[in-house]
Amino acid sequence: MQIVARHPVLPKAEAVIFTSQNAVAPFVALSPAAGRVAFCVGQKTAQVARAAGFSVIEGPGDAQALVPLIRAHHHGAALLHARGQEVAVALADLLNSAGIETKEAVLYAQEPRPLSAEARALLQQPAPVLLPLFSPRSAELMAQVALGVKAPLWVAAISPAVVRAMGDLPAAQVDVAHNPDAEAVLEALARLAGLDKAG
Repeated sequence: MQIVARHPVLPKAEAVIFTSQNAVAPFVALSPAAGRVAFCVGQKTAQVARAAGFSVIEGPGDAQALVPLIRAHHHGAALLHARGQEVAVALADLLNSAGIETKEAVLYAQEPRPLSAEARALLQQPAPVLLPLFSPRSAELMAQVALGVKAPLWVAAISPAVVRAMGDLPAAQVDVAHNPDAEAVLEALARLAGLDKAG
């Protein structure tokens, strides 16, 4: 995938929600960050938002878990979910249903790109291929291009939602990360490769 920024007119909101670090830079290009509160899905997104100048409230790494966090901390005017074109959780719907006015702005798209020649060749070899999947979108796209692969795919999925999005992806093994973050995905890859048992 390639991240491509979008430039919509942003609706007025008191605070912003980021469920991906990819939305931070396009948002800042359209609206100042200084002094504005940002609810961030997890550690990496929080780091990027802090560096951009937001006052950050950091979530546990899962978009659904942001709902109780926001309910506990936000008592003001409307929120804005600055998001990508594809979302795993309809966060604005959940918050609006909970009585918290939440608007949306699509600030980037994850546009599909063809696999490289090296990747295609690797998938036709008999040796296992370790495949980290960080989003339902990446799982869906991989399922579309993995038809006819010969390599056993050992998948490290960042969440159960990613596993559900894999569809017909011919995975020989699947390990779901214990936490929805990059470090836990690396740990899942290590388990698949047997490296967690090494001395």
